[in-house]
Amino acid sequence: MPVPARAGTLAAVDLGATSGRVILGRFGGREGLRLHHVARVPNDPVRTPDGLHWNLLELYRQVLAGLAAAERDAPGEIEGVGIDSWAVDYGLLAGGRLLGVPYHYRDERRAAGVERVHARVDAVALYQRNGLQHLPFNTLFQLATEGPLLGLADRMLLVPDLLAHWLTGAEVAERTNASTTGLLDARTGEWDVELAGLLGLPAGILPGLVDPGTTLGPLTGDAAALVGRPLEVGAVGSHDTASAVVAVPATDRDVAYVSCGTWGLVGLELDAPVLADEARRAGFTNEGGVDGRTRFLHNVMGLWLLSESIRTWERDATAAQRSSTLAQLLAEAAHVTTPVAVFDVDDPRFLAPGDMPARIAAWCAEHDQPVPATRGELVRSIVESLAQAFADAVATAAGLAGRRVSTIHVVGGGAQNTLLCQATADRSGLPVVAGPVEATAIGNLLVQARARGLVDGGLEDLRGIVAAAFTPVRYEPRHG
Repeated sequence: MPVPARAGTLAAVDLGATSGRVILGRFGGREGLRLHHVARVPNDPVRTPDGLHWNLLELYRQVLAGLAAAERDAPGEIEGVGIDSWAVDYGLLAGGRLLGVPYHYRDERRAAGVERVHARVDAVALYQRNGLQHLPFNTLFQLATEGPLLGLADRMLLVPDLLAHWLTGAEVAERTNASTTGLLDARTGEWDVELAGLLGLPAGILPGLVDPGTTLGPLTGDAAALVGRPLEVGAVGSHDTASAVVAVPATDRDVAYVSCGTWGLVGLELDAPVLADEARRAGFTNEGGVDGRTRFLHNVMGLWLLSESIRTWERDATAAQRSSTLAQLLAEAAHVTTPVAVFDVDDPRFLAPGDMPARIAAWCAEHDQPVPATRGELVRSIVESLAQAFADAVATAAGLAGRRVSTIHVVGGGAQNTLLCQATADRSGLPVVAGPVEATAIGNLLVQARARGLVDGGLEDLRGIVAAAFTPVRYEPRHG
């Protein structure tokens, strides 16, 4: 069984698009790695007259409070901190000061940016340079909407890099997250300065690139005082999917992964990008992974469909109806025996916040699919539609990459959804291995641990530690 090289304690700040957490990881002993949840970090966007924004100042305050709680839980023990978050969103700075409140990737302004970018570089040429699936909120599209504010900025920092900057003063871009901007060359892993020029974007705002495992520096000033001491911050796979893929508990390469949370990121880990136009047309992206690997994947709308449906019901329902939990809704869905609609979860109408049940019903009516009549039927329709999208994406990825897939690993929050995991196995015809749930935090911790000498080896060695420390659940496909 793989074991850590020495004992030690690290902290992971893992920020999702709906909530985050601060988790301590203790390496050593018979278990190899143990997790301790210290704090939950709420992440609620704010709508102002000019659009939908992230409340990054409150998020930063919550991160500091979480790190202070971690230091109280393990006084003097924490050797390092790593931060991961969702991708593509950023803050613009001038002289170290934040210009405006960063926009949320679901803000409606993104359409104008797509038109402006494609007027200068068409979709085919863009894919050959950055290898990214077309998503209307990719960073380069957002930057194209900034207008005069862009001329005032001297630096752009993605969300985890911005938080690290406030903690340490470092102004860098971690490479796995930088790969989601659309401004990184998919072949070289360096900034595509020529592309920035073609798009009229100032290349000078792009910070220096660093790899996962790089030391960024200690907490400084008020941050160190609030936390209790100057904890050392290091770069990890700061795109949360990059960290989650590190923690897929498979030591061979013939597996697919689904990092399932707000989004479902479905794909393969490869040694090089796949830039064929067939991959572009199929909606596949080539993003940077830890140790220079490529995350070849398709972004599926994910559990957002379910969480946004629940928000609609909570907002519109009576107090008695609002008491229904996710577990109860999934139980209702499991007992649905009538055929349900399998809809296109990637339809753009499902991207923005709003009345998701009504949008799904409208899609079904337009496509002559059975319109869900109950909450249970709608939840079952979401589950089956996501499972089909996952199965299709795995099959397409395998075909495009010329790879055999023997197993699908589901990590993240979706690993707890037994109905979804079984449906994915059934619809793909492949075994599904579910877990760990906290894959993102685990990958964050493992990259830190290797950089600090708590563990050693390559990615497969790190994954061996995960496989030994966490017991997954296996789902076999049912036929007929």
